[in-house]
Amino acid sequence: MTYRRAAYLVLGGVLFLPYAMVTWGLVRVARDSETPAAVWVTLSVVTAVIGCAPPLLRGTRAVQVAAGRALLGVRLPDPPEHIDAEARLRSALWFTLHLAVGALVGLLLFVALPGAVVLILTSGGWGAAGLILLGVAVLPGTAYALAGLGALAALMAPALLGPATRERTAALEAETVRLAEHNRLARELHDSIGHALTVSVLQAGAAGQLFDRDPAFARRALSAIEETGRAAMEDLDRVLGLLRDGEGRTLAQVGRLSAGLPVEVTAHGPVRDVPAAVSREAYGLIQEAVTNALRHDPQGPVSVEVMVTGRSLTVEVVNTLRATGEGGGGGRGLAGMRERVALHGGVLQAGPRHGRWRVRAELPW
Repeated sequence: MTYRRAAYLVLGGVLFLPYAMVTWGLVRVARDSETPAAVWVTLSVVTAVIGCAPPLLRGTRAVQVAAGRALLGVRLPDPPEHIDAEARLRSALWFTLHLAVGALVGLLLFVALPGAVVLILTSGGWGAAGLILLGVAVLPGTAYALAGLGALAALMAPALLGPATRERTAALEAETVRLAEHNRLARELHDSIGHALTVSVLQAGAAGQLFDRDPAFARRALSAIEETGRAAMEDLDRVLGLLRDGEGRTLAQVGRLSAGLPVEVTAHGPVRDVPAAVSREAYGLIQEAVTNALRHDPQGPVSVEVMVTGRSLTVEVVNTLRATGEGGGGGRGLAGMRERVALHGGVLQAGPRHGRWRVRAELPW
């Protein structure tokens, strides 16, 4: 591990060489009295801009993380797809420190160490004893310096190359939402399937006892078992489908809900800027609301509206209101939708409005 860390430090010295050579060239140009001041200033500005670009590039952080893992032996998570300004600044700081320490290591290895060997081999007599001792001390001192600087780099790498506090908080929040969603699905699966199995067992037992004495009751019991079983299969298929989808679809695919169905989808605002977790949740809400609406009225038109304003997302699903006063949603499904919206700090409203059934959810981020 020490050798790999030393190689990482030497790599910083190699990266420092182009900067040193360019700086040396600019100094020579500046000292030349025949060079116009405007030319020297222009060269300096252009060189400074080009020199500052590498640590701020998008791919630099990924390379730094990979090198830190391989050579420093540090556990670093993959950088996010979108790197913010704070991450770029920390990458630039790490790049600068790497070059500075690499330059120091280069001096130790290629100046101090050879100089110490020369002192030991060429000095003679009692008067040169101090020089010989100095040369001997430089040899182990260089090794300890490399080990210490490598250990220091390994300690600092997580702070500058690892995720920022905001990134860690976002990851924890996303994991919390994922676990809460899985727990909700497990609870819903337990409630629906457990209820169906209980009803089926009771109905089957009663049908078996009364099969000869009351065939009509037995037939009704078997019909109830069939209906309960089908409903349970639908619930099971829906929940397993959500689990198989993994991260699930986002609002970018919401247009698929209108394929071959009486569903009209409209979107307002920068929908693609909505965070992935919120976008997935909104898609699931729209999908469930549309499914409920079409289940109650397969031929009735359903309108879906998605609005993004600032840091808030609003989704609204409206469908025709049945004559019985019920719309496309209710019961356990509506309660589950409210729970999912509440997990994101949002609010869900559902009920009749102007002769139609409306489901409206507001999701902030």
